[in-house]
Amino acid sequence: MPHSTSRAVRPEYPRPQFRRDDWRSLNGEWEFSFDDADRGEELGWPGGGVSLGQRIIVPFAYQSRLSGLADPELHDIVWYRRTFHIPPAWAGQRVLLHFGAVDYAATVWVNGSLAGSHRGGHTPFAMDITRLLGEQNVVVVRAQDPSRDVTLPRGKQYWEDEPRSIFYTATTGIWQTVWLEPVPRTSINAVRFTPDIDNSSVGVSLDFSGSDTDQSLRVRCTIRYSGISRDSDCPGEIVAEDTFSVTHTTEHRAVGLPNFHHDGYTRWWTPENPNLYGVTLLLERDGVEVDRIESYFGMRKISIEKGNICLNNRPYYMRLVLDQGYFPDGGLTAPTDEDLEQDIRLAKQMGFNGARKHQKVEDPRWLYWCDTLGFLVWGEMANAYAYSDEYVREVVPEWLDVIERDYNHPCIVVWVPLNESWGVPNIQVDSRQQSHSRSLYYLTKSVDSTRLVMSNDGWEHTTSDICSIHDYDPDGASLALRYRSKEDALGFLPAHRQIFAGDAEYGGEPIMVTEFGGISVGDDTDGWGYSSARDGEQFLGQLRELFSALTKSPVVQGICYTQLTDVEREVNGLLTYEREPKADLVAIRSIVTGRGGSGE
Repeated sequence: MPHSTSRAVRPEYPRPQFRRDDWRSLNGEWEFSFDDADRGEELGWPGGGVSLGQRIIVPFAYQSRLSGLADPELHDIVWYRRTFHIPPAWAGQRVLLHFGAVDYAATVWVNGSLAGSHRGGHTPFAMDITRLLGEQNVVVVRAQDPSRDVTLPRGKQYWEDEPRSIFYTATTGIWQTVWLEPVPRTSINAVRFTPDIDNSSVGVSLDFSGSDTDQSLRVRCTIRYSGISRDSDCPGEIVAEDTFSVTHTTEHRAVGLPNFHHDGYTRWWTPENPNLYGVTLLLERDGVEVDRIESYFGMRKISIEKGNICLNNRPYYMRLVLDQGYFPDGGLTAPTDEDLEQDIRLAKQMGFNGARKHQKVEDPRWLYWCDTLGFLVWGEMANAYAYSDEYVREVVPEWLDVIERDYNHPCIVVWVPLNESWGVPNIQVDSRQQSHSRSLYYLTKSVDSTRLVMSNDGWEHTTSDICSIHDYDPDGASLALRYRSKEDALGFLPAHRQIFAGDAEYGGEPIMVTEFGGISVGDDTDGWGYSSARDGEQFLGQLRELFSALTKSPVVQGICYTQLTDVEREVNGLLTYEREPKADLVAIRSIVTGRGGSGE
């Protein structure tokens, strides 16, 4: 358990795919100040000796109620300050200061010395602060988020004073967990698991820090089959062990799983049976433990075989829901870990087997719950809105960091670097923007060949593994006609856009409708939907027509309904913003699945 220095705020371990036992949360109350005039450095705030005038609850952005401030105004520069102590037991180890995410650019000082900086509002970073530490320590963070800059990857965060339409309240500064971790001077830095269900093995790639790579260093890899159990007291049976010397700073191994096919039952990961394997990685020198990491993986394969989307070599129909990942009190930050879990449970109760996490790189804890509960994920980048050379320089390294952070999660089956031509608004005619879209497809494939990749979800595709279409037609009969054949589907102009950009052409990719619906319920004059129903009964009727039209189509291989919850003024969710169902969940499930049932 973490050693909290203030009230327990998001106290769960923040990095479930790469766990060490010893760590310390820095969530809770920090000193805080706006710096609209950008005078903080001039006033000596980096030195740590100046107290800031306000208080904020980290990791909630100042715009949220849970931060204690709930300030809706746009402030481009904010500062944080807090003191902390290092436990005596950490002596002799390196100390890393971790940030889950800071939007957008962060500069960090410890005891008045620069610890480092980072750009990118959605990805984690860590700094080795060992040399900067003393008996009493203070950390200061300056975060800058240019609110009007539409070339920065920002997702649904609006760049004007008042949120409207499909755009929501901005997030500035720290919005995921901050924490300290003691790390041995020679340690495991990262691990990648690449499942190979066709050969009943898993690829294990390890990176090491501070390693002298001599024969005295060895790694012991122990793999246990956990199945669908999440009971830490029942880690599961040992199914594979491998021990090898560390001769390079990066080591690659293929570890066989001889019991992958057991008693006629295949232990692969699916939404219906999310079987997981637990992993212990033990780094030893001359038989003495140096470092220990706990992790997990799932044996699953996503592919396209003979024109069919397949999960584990079998055709699989994705019934997804669009999930924005916003919360009434926390904004982009879930109030609790249980809130992340509950969103997935509610979606599964309604019959969905996955989600497009829309325009947000979600907290790793949500992905953990998708892994353990069984929920497919389309991992999407938070896009910019205008194209420029500066935009390209910002988005490419951050997207690579997203893939690296989330590579091990079995739930993720599709990567979506672009959505609806956001950031590439002239892609239909601009060859540079077309090249950028293609480059993101091939760049993603070059670092992760195990997943499907979209070039530009919804329309104006260049190169994509799936031909995805966004279609908010409220008439089920019209949808049924449109998707009765590939020719009819490909002749559609979604939002008056071409399905393919420039000279790109359809190449036989599976067709999915990855946004549709968006029905609001009742007479909400302050909100909107893509269409509306007067009450719950009419809502279920309209929902049934839309799902029936698409799921009975002979050419549509998967769907994504808009959306899971209302968000601010966008009131077209299946649930309210507070996660209250707008209709009976069993009735919704019978529509989504076409067969009824009580859910999980």
